[in-house]
Amino acid sequence: MNASAQIDQMIADLADWRGAVLARVRATILKADPGIIEEWKWMGSPTWSCDGLVAVGNPHKGKIKLTFAHGAHLADANKLFNGKDTGATRRSIDIFENDTLDEQALAELVQEAIVYNRTHLKKNAPAKSKKAVAQP
Repeated sequence: MNASAQIDQMIADLADWRGAVLARVRATILKADPGIIEEWKWMGSPTWSCDGLVAVGNPHKGKIKLTFAHGAHLADANKLFNGKDTGATRRSIDIFENDTLDEQALAELVQEAIVYNRTHLKKNAPAKSKKAVAQP
């Protein structure tokens, strides 16, 4: 089963509000940039990447947690990050049952994460040019 089918199955298996919310989160992320790749990693986590990992989405008891791989480096102008992770790298959004999902703000945050990946991740940095060696 491919990653998209596994995520479809996860959403279908969530018989409560979390399935619908995860489906909306997923659709918003996929619409944010045509280059986003959906993957299934770490024995059951939907992930979205574009020039590096953007986010991981997981249903938890009572919430959907959307963790941005490099969230600590993002401005988050709409103040979506509300999770308890305060380290140097990740930030998350905890979405609870009656929360309103600002899909436009989420799409903007995803786009900001992609820009970060493209400009800051070592794997995307331009190759360093070799300096010409002076001949004696």
